Amino acid sequence: MSKVLTKSRPFESTNVPRTWSSKLWRERYIFLLLLPGLIYFLTFKIIPVFGNIIAFQEFNPFKGIWASAWVGLDNFKRIFEDTEVLKVLRNTLYISFTQIVFVFPAPIFLAIMLNEVANSKVKRIIQSVVYLPHFFSWVVIISIATIFLKPEGIINQILESLGYNWVSFMTNSHLFVPIVIVELIWKETGWSTIIFLAALASLNTELLEASIVDGAGRWKRIWSIILPSISGTIVILLILRLGTVLDSGFEQIFLMLNPFNKEIGNVLDTFVYEKGIKQSDFSFSTAVGLFKGVVGLVLVLGANRIAKRFGHDGLF
Repeated sequence: MSKVLTKSRPFESTNVPRTWSSKLWRERYIFLLLLPGLIYFLTFKIIPVFGNIIAFQEFNPFKGIWASAWVGLDNFKRIFEDTEVLKVLRNTLYISFTQIVFVFPAPIFLAIMLNEVANSKVKRIIQSVVYLPHFFSWVVIISIATIFLKPEGIINQILESLGYNWVSFMTNSHLFVPIVIVELIWKETGWSTIIFLAALASLNTELLEASIVDGAGRWKRIWSIILPSISGTIVILLILRLGTVLDSGFEQIFLMLNPFNKEIGNVLDTFVYEKGIKQSDFSFSTAVGLFKGVVGLVLVLGANRIAKRFGHDGLF
């Protein structure tokens, strides 16, 4: 009997909770796979946050962070006192909200249209074609747009063949925002449909079949069944988009800027680049960047609360 009891003890010890170090060693290969991603976020996302301290200083790169003079909130006061900042902020908000109005719904409509395609082969071909521009850099996209829109480009040739005068698209400040919107739709709409197509894959097919039996047309089904079914996904992505409302896309805007459209095209990102890199005003440009982050956080929290009041899950 004693021998049986002694033999059963090792099996009983398996119920003892393991220590953190033993669990870490047991799962060491999984943590090793996570290590490159952790190093990336630590190096480029977490450590640089501490650099925001220079927003409260008159930073001198020769003295360093700890020896530079403290100025408190003076750099943030300059944001609201500088008329150029206010003009740049207005441009940023105008471009960002225009993007939300025209660019954000585009992948929703495209995903719904792709979902209605019955032939799976044709559907895959269309998806491959619309995904492709996402993998092009903005340098390539802007170069293609410039070739099409230059005075001797194909768009002006079509206009002249129709009896209209040629248009200087790339130097016309009134056409700057529409061109930005069209380029963004062309490049990112196809890729953004992936999330909405995944949401559409979980639709209740029985509900759709019942609506067809009841005589609901295609548009009625889209409006009454499909859109409400993916409304949760739409709300979450809209909340995330509002968090970057002061981020208009530096690379695209920077590549399109010229002296003729700078009045409407200069946004916070390009302003920070000019102040921080070209003029070496590191403290003020950091204060502007920190201001962007705080505004984005407030918008996310506010949008999340509003979404919950309307019965949606929200982000948290």
